[in-house]
Amino acid sequence: MAIASISEKIKDPRSKKRNLVMFLGLILLVAVLFISVIIGTANTSFSDLYNVFVGVQNTESYRILYHIRIPRVLTAMFAGINLAIAGCILQGVLKNPLADPGIIGVSAGAALAAMVVMIILPEYTNMVPIVAFVGAMIATLILFALAWEDGIQPLKLILAGVAVSAFFAGGMTCLMVFFSDKIQGTVNWMAGGFSGASWKHVTMILPYTIIGLVGVSISSKLLNALQLGDDVAKSLGTRVEATRFFLVTLAALLAASAVSVAGMLTFVGLIVPHMMRLVVGSDFNYLLPSSAIFGGILLIVADTVARTAFSPIEVPVGVFMSFIGAPFFLYLLKRGMQKR
Repeated sequence: MAIASISEKIKDPRSKKRNLVMFLGLILLVAVLFISVIIGTANTSFSDLYNVFVGVQNTESYRILYHIRIPRVLTAMFAGINLAIAGCILQGVLKNPLADPGIIGVSAGAALAAMVVMIILPEYTNMVPIVAFVGAMIATLILFALAWEDGIQPLKLILAGVAVSAFFAGGMTCLMVFFSDKIQGTVNWMAGGFSGASWKHVTMILPYTIIGLVGVSISSKLLNALQLGDDVAKSLGTRVEATRFFLVTLAALLAASAVSVAGMLTFVGLIVPHMMRLVVGSDFNYLLPSSAIFGGILLIVADTVARTAFSPIEVPVGVFMSFIGAPFFLYLLKRGMQKR
């Protein structure tokens, strides 16, 4: 039976198209990764990048590439992967295409918790991802409590998300007022971006990206089961409530890890899964990995444009993504209301 099932997938033209999309996505990800590394205000080339890999260290190009651009691009890629997976999972669990860690308040909860550590307890900055995760989970629990009425209500979810985001944003404003002498180092972080990203940030987010990529193989099957409805999922042996809690926890962890290194980045988890759903369909076996790949591509490209388009002035990536994501969100919202 298993062999027959695999054979059918291979023959299925949709499966071929989906595999092709992921393969081309991986190639594009590698391409934009290398191109982004060499593009910047200081001129570098592929030969300079090659010298970095072979260990030629006594050059200005080596210092620019190794200490500034490579860790920055890798941090952007990992953050994009994590946010896209988190958004895809939340959309699947809540069965709502408008779900996104930034829109429904998860990122705001993580950001407030992270700011508390960075401003009040700067000696514990290595704990920022864990603390941000706790903040994200608190925001998620509040959101579920507000939006639950015999199940998650999509409209109540969005409205509750606005309220939760506003509440935690108020908390961040309070920190800025009471600790105005200490917020300078967090201003760019609050705007969302990768300026100043170093190898420390890469090592901070990498373990969570690995957890997310490993979780993709588990989550895809669980999310597909949830799409069939609770009764059918239970008949297939899925523990529905435990599954939802696991998936939301994983999404919160991934969103918090991205917030801890990139600040308030919104709309990545909204745009990427929605666009990939149009290309590969709603099967999470393909949708999750495709979203991860193109989430990395989106943030690498966005960061490259943000730091080069108006050189020598650098636009925070969070601002850049807001200009892209806000109209996209309004389009989805209007289309969803027209279907009601």
